[in-house]
Amino acid sequence: MTVASSTGSGGHGSELSLPVILVVVSLFVLMAFETGQAIHDRSALQDLRRSQETTVQEAVKLRQQLQTLAGKTAELAAAGDPGAQGVVDQMKRQGVTLSAPKQ
Repeated sequence: MTVASSTGSGGHGSELSLPVILVVVSLFVLMAFETGQAIHDRSALQDLRRSQETTVQEAVKLRQQLQTLAGKTAELAAAGDPGAQGVVDQMKRQGVTLSAPKQ
């Protein structure tokens, strides 16, 4: 009976340790996969951002040019130019306010 009791208690420990080991290994594999996926996604996003950089810089230049043009048109309208006043009036009807640049 002494032999049976020592084998029985050892059996419960091994029965419990196998599922625990499987869970731990599964979690490790899952974490490794998720980390690899996150690194891949980050790299793809960085490549995408680099490819859009020139477009963004061109958009900023265009916006600055449009602001300059709108400011000069507003200055001409304030000076009494009828063509510029017509442009400013049309823009106001569309909900866009042109104002002279602040100096």
